[in-house]
Amino acid sequence: MRTHFLVLAALTVSVSAAVAQDKKEEDRLGQATVVLKEILAIPEGIPQDLLDKSECVVVFPGVKKAAIGIGGSYGRGAMTCRSGPNFTGAWSAPAMFAMEGASIGLQLGGSDTDFVLLVMNDKGAKSVMSSKVKLGADAAVAAGPKGREAEAATNVKLAEILSYSRSKGAFAGVSLEGTTLRADGGANKDEYGKEVSAEQIISGGTVKPTPAGQAFVAVLNTKSPKNLSESK
Repeated sequence: MRTHFLVLAALTVSVSAAVAQDKKEEDRLGQATVVLKEILAIPEGIPQDLLDKSECVVVFPGVKKAAIGIGGSYGRGAMTCRSGPNFTGAWSAPAMFAMEGASIGLQLGGSDTDFVLLVMNDKGAKSVMSSKVKLGADAAVAAGPKGREAEAATNVKLAEILSYSRSKGAFAGVSLEGTTLRADGGANKDEYGKEVSAEQIISGGTVKPTPAGQAFVAVLNTKSPKNLSESK
């Protein structure tokens, strides 16, 4: 009887832990959705033209100064890409991602900082999905221009990734050169209930977005339903 009780208790703890992890990732997606909505609504914020030409969008909500430690700082968020082999379809289920590096810490003030990254071409999208990518080395990155600044920003055409930050209500393009992006395998397993790669999630068919994932993707399907890149 005592053995049965211990087994039952262990199973209960295991299930409770799994539910807690699932809720944690759903909460993170909920936070990412709020951040994305607010940032896309900023006047003179991310230019609509650049959003419409992007292949993927990555959101890291509420990166804290307390995250800075030995080896730099750390943030967790989610990425969605336009579906299909040429990135021309609807936005995919979100894959959970992490970013690491000392350069993040340079952007953090005394409050939480939100980051939004636009991946601007096929090469950048496939690189981020398939491996650990160091911005500036493995993928060209630039501070994203705001509003009318996009027209005069010559570095936009050369960048594979454009990055923005928001802290204390201040929104600006920001350089994240030296920062590393990678799929968060543990978070993806918690979110979808099985081991699945970022590429499998984003390519479609392997998993369906959860309720929080659906809300995250819906923002972009409404705001930028079509890929308007000249090459598409």
